[in-house]
Amino acid sequence: MNITDILVTGEPLIYGAMVSIVLVSTAAIFLLTYFKKWKWLWSEWLTTVDHKKIGIMYILSALLMLFRGGMDALMMRIQLAFPDLNFLDAQHYDEIFTTHGTVMIIFMAMPFLIGLMNIIVPLQIGARDFAFPFLNAASFWAFFFGAMLFNISFVIGGSPDAGWTSYTPLAGAAMSPGPGQNFYLMGLQLSGIGTLATGVNLMVTILKMRAPGMKLFHMPIFTWSTLVTCFIIVFAFPILTVALALMTIDRIFGAQFFTLTGEGLPMMWANLFWMWGHPEVYIVILPAFGIFSEVIATFARKRLFGYHAMVWSMIIIALLSFLVWVHHFFTMGAGAFVNSVFSVSTMLIAVPTGVKIFNWLATLYKSKIEFTVANLWALAFIPSFVVGGVTGVMLGMAAADFQFHNSYFLIAHFHYVLIAGTVFACFAGLVFWYPKIFGHKLNERLGKWSFWLFLIGFHVCFFPQYFLGLDGMPRRIFITRIEEWLPLNVISTVGAFGMGAGFAVFVYCIYYSYRYSERKNNGDPWNGRTLEWATPTPVPFYNFATLPNVDGLDYYLAMKEKGETTFDESKLEPIHMPSNSGKPIIMMAFFAFASFALVFEWIPLAIVGLIGGFIMMGIRSFDYDDGYHVEVDEIKRIERSARGL
Repeated sequence: MNITDILVTGEPLIYGAMVSIVLVSTAAIFLLTYFKKWKWLWSEWLTTVDHKKIGIMYILSALLMLFRGGMDALMMRIQLAFPDLNFLDAQHYDEIFTTHGTVMIIFMAMPFLIGLMNIIVPLQIGARDFAFPFLNAASFWAFFFGAMLFNISFVIGGSPDAGWTSYTPLAGAAMSPGPGQNFYLMGLQLSGIGTLATGVNLMVTILKMRAPGMKLFHMPIFTWSTLVTCFIIVFAFPILTVALALMTIDRIFGAQFFTLTGEGLPMMWANLFWMWGHPEVYIVILPAFGIFSEVIATFARKRLFGYHAMVWSMIIIALLSFLVWVHHFFTMGAGAFVNSVFSVSTMLIAVPTGVKIFNWLATLYKSKIEFTVANLWALAFIPSFVVGGVTGVMLGMAAADFQFHNSYFLIAHFHYVLIAGTVFACFAGLVFWYPKIFGHKLNERLGKWSFWLFLIGFHVCFFPQYFLGLDGMPRRIFITRIEEWLPLNVISTVGAFGMGAGFAVFVYCIYYSYRYSERKNNGDPWNGRTLEWATPTPVPFYNFATLPNVDGLDYYLAMKEKGETTFDESKLEPIHMPSNSGKPIIMMAFFAFASFALVFEWIPLAIVGLIGGFIMMGIRSFDYDDGYHVEVDEIKRIERSARGL
């Protein structure tokens, strides 16, 4: 087989992507070589086990995926608004439609939120790192290689084209031959293993490594949302892992789990996928709720109203999230009784979600609201998410869903929920914690331009799609000749480009702020309430010189009132820290190589990659490096310098 046999050819857009990849890669290699940064890159980033640096790499990767997924969306909108241009043919549209959904949910939303969790959660609970720092690094590289494997499919081998849900039998070997669907299976499998490991790691970190005196109901709400999310991850992601493994065996080794011809069940895939897929929705929305709660409480200058109710509502949502998956196929003949049960459970889950809305409104009531960029994202979320939630209840009524299900009404609903819920939260959280991560604020003026462009573009894009759906426009089509639908499709496309402009301004805001924003070592630029603001900026690699003794909620407020800090020279002791390691990236590179070989069914090469990965696991098992200690004199020097003493 020649290299040209596996390259995607015949599409000008693909050729442009190939040229861009080569140019960007060449430029990166040149710059690293010219400035002699290879050793720095390896020692400071590629081998790091520091949760803060790993979180930054998650967020950078997610922003890159947001650009990729956004470009897919713009191409789809151009095709739907101007069908006579023949901008995309049916095959290319199906591929972009598939990669857009997969990239945005699996490779953008989740890593963005996990990146924020990585950086902030240990700081909020007074921990010096994750419970398992090595595993945290391995989890990131599993995600990263999985994302890269999925993303190279559009230039090598061909993209998957069976939709982000990859329903069988369409996604089976008979109807989707070639490597495209295998890229989907292996990319999700590799990154999913990383996510599952992160869920376990964060759960242990929160349960076992809190600061002295910090009880569960002393934890900040973002940490609570992370803990609840991790429980969902631990119980939901094994379902996806099994489903992907079964389909991989079907496609590569000729089994018949999901094909009627071999007495398999195509509907089993739909059940397994959505038994993971609906809890997945709450995996990306519950941390968002935590972010909004932190932001709103900070800029309302009030304790979050109904803290305990917020916590219990998240726990109830997590439990109910496993009991609603059948509402994704009300129209597939399950029967009236089954549909009724899952219709009730679907509407029931709206109750604890509604509780949160009223908690946020009550927090804002009679408060002196500061309209910072982070808070604007949080405030815009509330009405936008309510629109998505109300229409979700409409879809939850089984009888009505027969009308709505396969229409653009559904498209509008889940974008209102996921963009207003998750993407708004990603922007809010990044802007809010940016000074803690990088030592300077993002420019507020540019941030507000970005916010308004994105918000207006969002509503202009997706609100017309409710009416398109009610008028009968089906989803999953790449061309329409019905003239009555074209004006709203054009308006929707204009809104999509407005969102793109907002993202472009946001990226420029990061660059502008890096160049011109004032650097401060004040670790508390927003007059924060929780422990992450108690550390200096930049945060020392060991996080806390001395651990506070926490005896209540929003403990940093009490520390400021008492004049306490996390640097008490009389209580300093040597701090144990883990050593950096190159084993995680090498191990996951072997597994990525094996996954790539399986995509093309090169079994001997896949075995070589698996053996390499298992050898690295064995080497790790006999690794007796227990880390090192930061001595008291070094802690004093670092803290005094960071605090300007």
